[in-house]
Amino acid sequence: MSNVNKTRVAILGTGKMGGAMAKRLNSAGFELTLWNRTRERAEKLGIGKVASTPAEAAEGAEIVISMLTDADAVRAAYLGDGGAVESAQRQVFVEMSTAGPDVAQVVAPAVEGPGAQFVEAPVMGSVGAVESGTLVVLAAGPDAAIERALPVLEALGQVRRVGNRGNAAKLKLVANSMTAGVSALAAELQSAGTAAGLNPEDVFFVITRIAPGLSARKAGFVDHRYEPVTFALRDALKDLRLATELYGRSDSKTPLTSTIKDLYERAAGSAGGLDLSAIATIYDRKAAGVKVS
Repeated sequence: MSNVNKTRVAILGTGKMGGAMAKRLNSAGFELTLWNRTRERAEKLGIGKVASTPAEAAEGAEIVISMLTDADAVRAAYLGDGGAVESAQRQVFVEMSTAGPDVAQVVAPAVEGPGAQFVEAPVMGSVGAVESGTLVVLAAGPDAAIERALPVLEALGQVRRVGNRGNAAKLKLVANSMTAGVSALAAELQSAGTAAGLNPEDVFFVITRIAPGLSARKAGFVDHRYEPVTFALRDALKDLRLATELYGRSDSKTPLTSTIKDLYERAAGSAGGLDLSAIATIYDRKAAGVKVS
């Protein structure tokens, strides 16, 4: 990637995804300022400048990306002491966390009041997709704001515009509901097929012919090794809680998704910090020494 772009970008949150985005954008030549609640984590990346507060990071930036754990973390980074809103002027704030649709209703007016712009842009894909520039970015908000942010977003992957604010966050919950559901079904059938006397490799082969995206988690489903963690089971559960709450507001009938959420609730007590594929632990009590209640 060419190091020619001098657009000033701030990144709030340098966990797995935010850190990978920082590296990707740095390699594309963007001038970066980073902030993370634990400062050492941002410093460890060894790129850009590291700010002490979100407000300091946002000051002077043209595009401000937030990639944070949940809605509480988003609200704190924007609206808390030293929050990014304190420096809101003409920037485009791009909120990329999976935090549900409600948080934008509070944060967007707060940054737009002083003259900044707000785009909701959660992503589909994990660290590997960031590194290869193949994320899918679901962008919702004013076209003018998305246009300003587009060079940064396109450095991360494919941008799909999905209409009004709120739509992107809702679509991300649909996507993660699907991911969690497919993973739970794969774990169940992997266990059932193996118990029926089939070769585990053959079972996984046919499952991944139907759902090829599961191939990346073979270590979990077949070998019961749930690290390294690319998408933690507890984060999938957080998203399922947000999703079922969203679906319930419209009186949608989602019995399968509700059952899937219950399965993740069961697994989270002993395997919440492990990879998403650790949903398999509820079917196999011998799985990699993981204690299952």
